[in-house]
Amino acid sequence: MTIAQMVVKLTAGDPPVRFEAYDGSGFGPTSTGITMRLKTERGLRYLATAPGDLGMARAYVSGDLDLEGTHPGDPYEALRLMGRWRFRRPTAAELAVLVRELGLRRMVPPEPPREEATPRWRRAAEGLRHSRLRDADSIQRHYDVSNSFYEKVLGPSMAYTCAVFPHADDSLEEAQHEKFDLVARKLNLQPGMRLLDVGCGWGGMVHHAVKHYGVTAVGITLSAEQAKWGALTIERGGLGERAEIIHGDYRDAPGASYDAVSSIGLLEHVGVDNYPAYFSFLRGKLRDGGRLLNHCITRPQNDVRARTGAFIDRYVFPDGELTGSGRIIAASQNAGLEVRHEENLREHYALTLALWCSNLVTNWDACVNDVGEATARVWGLYMAGSRLGFEMNDVQLHQVLAVRVGRDGSSGFPLRPTWLS
Repeated sequence: MTIAQMVVKLTAGDPPVRFEAYDGSGFGPTSTGITMRLKTERGLRYLATAPGDLGMARAYVSGDLDLEGTHPGDPYEALRLMGRWRFRRPTAAELAVLVRELGLRRMVPPEPPREEATPRWRRAAEGLRHSRLRDADSIQRHYDVSNSFYEKVLGPSMAYTCAVFPHADDSLEEAQHEKFDLVARKLNLQPGMRLLDVGCGWGGMVHHAVKHYGVTAVGITLSAEQAKWGALTIERGGLGERAEIIHGDYRDAPGASYDAVSSIGLLEHVGVDNYPAYFSFLRGKLRDGGRLLNHCITRPQNDVRARTGAFIDRYVFPDGELTGSGRIIAASQNAGLEVRHEENLREHYALTLALWCSNLVTNWDACVNDVGEATARVWGLYMAGSRLGFEMNDVQLHQVLAVRVGRDGSSGFPLRPTWLS
């Protein structure tokens, strides 16, 4: 039995793309211009021993599987079509035949690519989920890849979170500027105020708030490379007297009685069980009337606590965990904050990811030189797949604005929002 015949037996209906294997077999249409090419026996073993997105990712990252007709920096079109591929569960008799045809040797899992993190159950030996030690390891794995690589993919803003597009054809830099400015407007930043930015990344929000709004700002990030890059940018911009980037856990953020706290892309790493402590901690950093803006990826549902899929967990965000905006709002309220506004920006994240992929394609050779082809392929696969997820409403992006209400019940908010003008 050929490899293509085995795949046919697992396929319900017609495949949306062409499939071809190293044994010369193939099936499916050529009209789409996309071909899934299985190049090696090792790739077959990856697919057979880890079915689903993990096996596919292992074969793709290692170069044993190609998606011809797309660029590895942006396999969006291939993923969009492959999402229509429907598989069926084989009967016991069919499964026995497939196992016999594959042979015992092919059922032995190959070593995973070195870019893959250990499974969740093995990470337990590294500390409790979302302990300080384990969080530091997860953040280092994702964000300390290479500042040079991120510069090429993210562009001059070095903003690794959803941009905001007033117009669909805005440039990435224009949209990232608008994102930071929207956060600043929602927080009602004014000259002389004090801002704390937790999970500050490369310092984009700190830089924007100090430069454009005249505040004094402290940012804190668990990534050493981000902290170095951000501190150097602050120094070069002549903002050192009013801005500071700290390398550390957000739970060690200094100071109190801040006028505003921004958290842009941190909550995904916190864990749902830690939401009460997280929001209580941030509330404790605010003065009465101080505002909190939380910006993070969410799920459409609130009744589930979804860990990220195997590919994302092993290759992108170890220990990542998402839930619905309703649970975030409830946790904020339960911590004593008053939620004043929420906004879903999922379409904006799809646009952001498309432009990041475009940058990766444009700078492919230089990016491969920075981090290696396997890691570059991980990022192309992850960003293109995430773009599709936001377009299909599998994931969302919510900004939640809250305030620490004063003892007399005052919020400091005007009767109507001012940040839309």
